[in-house]
Amino acid sequence: MPTSLGSLVLLTVLVTAAIIWLIFLAVRLTRRPRNRLLPTLDVTDQARELKASGQFTDAVFLVRGETGMSHRAATRFVRKL
Repeated sequence: MPTSLGSLVLLTVLVTAAIIWLIFLAVRLTRRPRNRLLPTLDVTDQARELKASGQFTDAVFLVRGETGMSHRAATRFVRKL
């Protein structure tokens, strides 16, 4: 009887650890930014031209629309152009 009880405890620990690991993995995957898509050269050139002509907001809007970046990420990107 002690052997089967020990096996049951071990199995319970392993299953619990696997479930916790899967939850942790799912949380990490959902926290990754979905907007990793980088702008193409065409969009970069258009945004650079808009920024140079004083249309910073339009450049940010263009980058956001084409890539799906957040406002913050697109603003940083346009500032660095």
